[in-house]
Amino acid sequence: MSKTKTAAVVLAAGMGTRMKSALPKVMHPLTGRPMVSHLLSTVEAVGVDEAVVVVGPGMEAVGRAVAPHPTVEQTDRLGTAHAVMQAREVLAGFDGDVLVLYGDTPLITPETLGKMLEARRGPVRPAVVVLGFRPEDPGAYGRLMMDGDSLEAIVEAKDATPEQLAVDLCNSGVMCVDGAKLLDLLDRVGNDNAKGEYYLTDIVALARGEGLACAVVEGAEEELLGVNSRAELAVAEAVAQKRLRKAAMDGGATLIAPETVFMSHDTVIGRDVVIQPNVTFGPGVKVGDGVEIKGFCHFEQCTIAQGATVGPYARLRPGAEVGEGANIGNFVEIKKAVVEPGAKVNHLTYIGDARVGAKANIGAGTITCNYDGFMKYHTDIGTGAFIGSNSALVAPVKIGDGAIVAAGSVVTGDVEPDSLAVARGRQEARPGWAGRFRQRMAALKAGKSNDKKGT
Repeated sequence: MSKTKTAAVVLAAGMGTRMKSALPKVMHPLTGRPMVSHLLSTVEAVGVDEAVVVVGPGMEAVGRAVAPHPTVEQTDRLGTAHAVMQAREVLAGFDGDVLVLYGDTPLITPETLGKMLEARRGPVRPAVVVLGFRPEDPGAYGRLMMDGDSLEAIVEAKDATPEQLAVDLCNSGVMCVDGAKLLDLLDRVGNDNAKGEYYLTDIVALARGEGLACAVVEGAEEELLGVNSRAELAVAEAVAQKRLRKAAMDGGATLIAPETVFMSHDTVIGRDVVIQPNVTFGPGVKVGDGVEIKGFCHFEQCTIAQGATVGPYARLRPGAEVGEGANIGNFVEIKKAVVEPGAKVNHLTYIGDARVGAKANIGAGTITCNYDGFMKYHTDIGTGAFIGSNSALVAPVKIGDGAIVAAGSVVTGDVEPDSLAVARGRQEARPGWAGRFRQRMAALKAGKSNDKKGT
């Protein structure tokens, strides 16, 4: 028996006026990537064969974000059924299952979509499967009218009787439809309503009118949160972060104060990692097993290898690679640099465009001077090298293996292995000078005061 094919139509043409933004609504980020990308990732997880995204005019940014999935344009926004119809060419001749989803509802899970597909392919073979949910406040949601396991109708709240409004099973808008029936049903949807729009929900009544079965699968309310405002985006972010934290802890990490740790959709955290409070993971971060991350750190596009210790108050920027057992301490910033195994960069230091060799020690206040206003240059610090506190390494420069740079040095040339580099002004002492200086300045100050009294 051949596998039933699956397609997905993602509706993403909404203008999102309540977001008050030049950015298309579905492009607003959730855990570091656009909402619509979240949804497409979920769709891909259930093994769809084809996905098409319906966009509005001027939404080229959405097209770039969803590539390689194709887009079709809904020039006139005439309702949800009209939006799905814009995918007619893509769906023509398709007789598999078609998921209809919304780009501003990014929290739906692969498990829920899987249940919808399973229901569509069950013994009853319903033409339409609607995703329902039971919200705390049903309010203006359309109600799903059931007869046993059969969906008989979707009644909009404004058209419902008091008895129908008492039903708490509501319509999310998400559907799974028999592709062989979908276009015919859509062709027969009318717009005889107050808004003059073509509503996707009407296909349920049309299917039932033909004697076709319709069914409901229930999902959790938090999965079906539609994001139409900045406040709702914040609520969705909180839900997504809760999921990411749980996944990290289920995977063997300890989060001392989970609610203060923020992750990205692609954050990878190993086993036996300990994360203290107030840590932020931007996109592209991988943390190995047994790492300790102390409080108030910020990471993005970086890797931290097994057994390393980072923080508190450390910042790892794109291209930072921290080796096994290395130590990155407080108020240290690493950018596009490799800190090799066992190296120590303990405090108040900037390392950019550099290599710090294995077991090297970088003293407090050290900086790599990597930028001259036009170009970036590389600093290479050898294995076992020791860089004294408050040193400036002016790139391009190479510090050899085992070399020592004296504290307070400004190093502008290469340092040979196992040698000492001292690059600072010679200290000079002048006995009694400070006392004489104070006496002279006190007399000068007193003379000016007397001049003012005489005027």
